Amino acid sequence: MKSQEIIPDHHQMTEFLRGQASKIFDDVAQNDKVVLVNKNSKPQNIIISYDRYCRLKENGADI
Repeated sequence: MKSQEIIPDHHQMTEFLRGQASKIFDDVAQNDKVVLVNKNSKPQNIIISYDRYCRLKENGADI
């Protein structure tokens, strides 16, 4: 299987602080998205769906 390039959605930390976390988490889970969370315009975290996490583990990813 050829790997696909994943283009993450970008969100600022302030969105989580302003009550948008639930909406973002639901979108990630329902659409199997990857989200890059920035703080002060610098990447801080990646959010992935549980299904994607399981696939990565099954494929031997060291996570």
